[in-house]
Amino acid sequence: MKKISILDVVAKSGVSLVTVSRVLNNATSVREINRQKVLQAIKELDYRPNSAARSLARGTTGLIGLTLITLKDTIFDGIVQAVNECLEENGYFLALSIFSPTKGDSDKQNNFLFQEDRVDGIIVLSPLDEERYVLELKRKKIPFVIIDNHIENTSALTVNVDNYLGGYEATKHLLSLGHTRIGHVSGPEHFLSVRERRRGFEKALAEAGLSPIIVSNTDFGIRCGFQIAKEWIHSGTIPTAVFAGDDGLALGVMEAFQSEGYRIPQDISVIGYDDQVFASEIHPRLTTIRQPMEQMGQQAVRLLLKLIQGSKRNASVLLQPNLIVRESTSKLLD
Repeated sequence: MKKISILDVVAKSGVSLVTVSRVLNNATSVREINRQKVLQAIKELDYRPNSAARSLARGTTGLIGLTLITLKDTIFDGIVQAVNECLEENGYFLALSIFSPTKGDSDKQNNFLFQEDRVDGIIVLSPLDEERYVLELKRKKIPFVIIDNHIENTSALTVNVDNYLGGYEATKHLLSLGHTRIGHVSGPEHFLSVRERRRGFEKALAEAGLSPIIVSNTDFGIRCGFQIAKEWIHSGTIPTAVFAGDDGLALGVMEAFQSEGYRIPQDISVIGYDDQVFASEIHPRLTTIRQPMEQMGQQAVRLLLKLIQGSKRNASVLLQPNLIVRESTSKLLD
């Protein structure tokens, strides 16, 4: 079978090669009637443009970088998948860089994606070294967008979830079930999301005229949640409900209390945050706050491509989380 080329599109559409090239590269200087002719020809021929030829024509690499600290997180995984699919639809390839200070990467002079002319733009996902990233990318004039930034009032273009609202809604859910002795375990204070979730938690309690029975910070992870809950139990501090700052912590809390003979949710209700894949697979299934990971990835790509195209009218995006009620929370029993 003959491979369809751009010249076939030219012949089918009846417009010039220059016009077809402009349509393929999303140029705004094409008359709409001609754009439709080209798009119809592409559809009828099932034409797949050669990405290398497109990149050469527009003087770009055709690559978008994404840097993150781990892939051992189903939320990050979901965001990466959404970014990849959205970029494919726009004719770009994705280049990944896993850049973790815990593995000594912080000693490297530069992230390999941060080299000039290596990528057309970069999506930075939940950076630990955000300030340095921002300065370096601005200095090299590489377009970038940050998903889940950690510096308050940053000048960078960002895509975030309203973590304050998430913490508030999680706590309001527990309050609606009659709980007043509510504890909170969260991740490291470095993360803006952690601070915002706690702020929402405290606001909901304050509105109800209550204070937290206990608040603890630790690292993220199931084992960390387990150890914190064990410390609470051994100190005699037993809440009737716990808001955990992520699902891993929530699972650890549940395991700790269950190992001491407490029933979830009859004795203690637990709500997590993120809606990781395992949240709907454990027993009891975890009530949690869902992050819209697909939207996060899509919005980051949308903003970044606008930046690459030279748009100056860009505003950061704040997405809404959703409460997912399952089996790990219930009404306070008398």
